[in-house]
Amino acid sequence: MNGTTVSLVRPDSLVTLHYRVASGDDIELISTFDSTPATLQLGSGELAPALERCLEGLPVGERHVFLLEPEQAFGRHNPQLMRRQPRAELPDGDKLEMMTLIEFSAPNGARYTGLIRELDEEAALIDFNHPLAGKSIRFEVEVIGIL
Repeated sequence: MNGTTVSLVRPDSLVTLHYRVASGDDIELISTFDSTPATLQLGSGELAPALERCLEGLPVGERHVFLLEPEQAFGRHNPQLMRRQPRAELPDGDKLEMMTLIEFSAPNGARYTGLIRELDEEAALIDFNHPLAGKSIRFEVEVIGIL
């Protein structure tokens, strides 16, 4: 026994890593591989839970690629989370644009966002699904260090 201990990522680890998230059709959504690595506290909400689960048990220095189906990543697109709202009830209703995010406040003070999917003179169709819901995800990661 040489006394060397291999550090593995745990659900509460503070990790430094490079990562790339791409849609199933290989459109890159975010990547740190060509810039500064990220340092993330797992379990704090900085990274989606599905992506955090992929990291658990990985050793420092290895690079892995995970292919996640919608159910494993951000879930299926739920049509019940689509709402048509009159422009007059929306913030800046006269200045809305397609495929932009709008922030809303819930009665309990929580904040949430919706994406404008359709827009006409009277109303907007707002999608409250995660933008990656219903999409397969390619998650590539290289663990640089566990702090």
